[in-house]
Amino acid sequence: MKHTDKLSTDPMGNLVKPMRIIGCFEVCQAKVVTMTLFQSALSRARSVLESFIEGFSGTIVCDGYSAYDKLEGVNFANCWAHVRRYWLKADSKNGRIGVKYCDDLYRLERQFKRLSPSKRRKKRQKYSKPIVEEFLHWVETSPFYGKNALAKATEYTLNRANGLKLFLNDGRIEMDNNPAENAIRPNVIGRKNWLFSVSEAGAKANAICLSIAETAKSNGVDFYEYIKKLLRIYQISASNKTLKF
Repeated sequence: MKHTDKLSTDPMGNLVKPMRIIGCFEVCQAKVVTMTLFQSALSRARSVLESFIEGFSGTIVCDGYSAYDKLEGVNFANCWAHVRRYWLKADSKNGRIGVKYCDDLYRLERQFKRLSPSKRRKKRQKYSKPIVEEFLHWVETSPFYGKNALAKATEYTLNRANGLKLFLNDGRIEMDNNPAENAIRPNVIGRKNWLFSVSEAGAKANAICLSIAETAKSNGVDFYEYIKKLLRIYQISASNKTLKF
C-alpha cells in the first residue's frame, strides 16, 4: 500500500502555481520497515506518477487530485480527512452534520487501530459500513446546489464515493492520507531553508535527504545517530568525493 501527496514549490522553496517540485510519499507495508520516499519532478503530470509507481500494483491512498485515477493494477482509496475539511468549511447546520458522520468513523477507527487487518475489516463491515452508506445517501439526497461551501463539499464527496468506500473492504487500508501529509510537512515548514535547491539537481538532492530523514523517523530511528553511522560505514573517498558502497 502506498500513500502519496504533493507540494508546489519553485527551486528556491517558495510555494508557487503551477507546481515545480512534487514531493511524493510512498509507504511500503512490510513486516518491519516503513519507507518514506520523496521524488522531485518539474511537473505534476500523470506521467510523473506513472513513472514513480512503475511496477507497483495494489492500493494507493491519496487526495482527490485528478491524476490519481485509472491506472492499471492500481486502486485509489480516497482520504476521509479531506472530506471532513470540506464539510468543516461549510460552517452551517448541514456542514456540522457532515463533520459528525466523519467524526463517528474516526471514533471507530481509533477503537480498531490495534486490531489485525482481518479483524479490523470485520469490525469496519459491521460498524463503519452502515455509517458510510447512511452518509453517502444523505449527501446524494440533500438539495445542496450552487457554488456555496455545502455544494462544494457535496460534489467533492460524491465524486470520490467509490474511493472513500475502499477502506471498508481491506483492513490494511487507512482512512486518510495523513501519513503522507505529515511526512511532507517538514518540507513545507523548512522551505525557506532549502537554499541549495537552486536547480533541478539541488531539488533531487533535497528529496534524497528528506527521504532518509523521514524514513528514519517513521521507524523510530534517531536521524542524527543514523547519519553518523552511515558516514562511518561509507567512508568518503578523498579522490572522487563519492561514497564507497
